Amino acid sequence: MGVTTARTLSLDTLVALDRRRPRGTREIRAQRLEVPSGMTVPLGCDAVSVPATYARRILARLPRVGCVYADPAHWWWIVPSDSDVALDWPAPARYATGALLPDPGRPPGLIHRPDGTVPYTPPIPLYLALCRVTGTPPAWSRPVTA
Repeated sequence: MGVTTARTLSLDTLVALDRRRPRGTREIRAQRLEVPSGMTVPLGCDAVSVPATYARRILARLPRVGCVYADPAHWWWIVPSDSDVALDWPAPARYATGALLPDPGRPPGLIHRPDGTVPYTPPIPLYLALCRVTGTPPAWSRPVTA
């Protein structure tokens, strides 16, 4: 007779499991941003998209920049997976889990590749720069309502 023990799951684990759960039966065509050859993604790979009109102002505020992709309408920053946990990315930004682009058209081109082997832009400075240019207070500084 074996002994069964209960396993406690953290909130992070539950969020990750929820993200991996299939959503509906409809097939969604998406395209993944390709990380340049020679780079590794030890923390997984997500992306944050902002309209091109904000992109240069955000770029100027970042102390370090990872891979950045652009098309005429949007710029995409590569961030570690789960960079949206506990962060409410302000509109008009879009967070793309798995760096999957919603439009399967022509992929954006790589416009910045960092020195080194990881493609990440640090998510907190990116989040703060985005909040600054959009005039949105960071989530942790907003008043709590009951």
